[in-house]
Amino acid sequence: MLGRETTAGASPSGDDFPSGVAKIRIVLADDHRVVRSGLRLLLEHEPDFEVVAEAGDVESARRYVRGHHPTVLVLDLSMPGDPGADTIPSLRAEFPSTQIVVLTAHREPSLARQALDAGALGYVLKDAANDELVVAVRRAAAGDSFLDPRLGALLAVELSSRTRDALSERETDVLRQIALGHTNAEIAKQLYLSVRTVESHRAHLQHKLQISTRAELVGYAIERGLIKA
Repeated sequence: MLGRETTAGASPSGDDFPSGVAKIRIVLADDHRVVRSGLRLLLEHEPDFEVVAEAGDVESARRYVRGHHPTVLVLDLSMPGDPGADTIPSLRAEFPSTQIVVLTAHREPSLARQALDAGALGYVLKDAANDELVVAVRRAAAGDSFLDPRLGALLAVELSSRTRDALSERETDVLRQIALGHTNAEIAKQLYLSVRTVESHRAHLQHKLQISTRAELVGYAIERGLIKA
């Protein structure tokens, strides 16, 4: 059987988690059982994480998401059954309340861009999972994006002259940080601004660029490029 369900509350650290506080429920989708086992240990080390099911192919993942309504689906792009970034839009359409974090060995910047444009909120490389997957899942659960910094640097080459002329220096700084996947609070700390000021700059960026959502803003920044590799 390719998928393996788990019982709610099975996390080894669950006893230390405050009662009455909602956990981040996760479905793991990867076609290698040993990889899933390692990911499960990594994620369930967090007291507020609960892995509710594992899947070894896309259809099993779809079935478990339908049955468990997880907060986050951790999705490998190389599995049997319609793999790849092309499956993300249909998953997002069917399960809009479940965010998607891609965990993959594919480090092509174009694939990362495609996955984020398709609706994933996170893109993590497997060789960095120990350091980045927990962060990406937590951000996705909060509605924020995460992109492996190495891919962010590769994707971000330079802003077009039109965009440079259209944006202020501070807006360009904020856009650069968004492209690297930082949250509003992290951007505020790095640029010595208040969170409210960062939110204001982001609103101005969205207005100038005619972009309505944070995910679209991230996609635009990635497409245009912000940092030389």
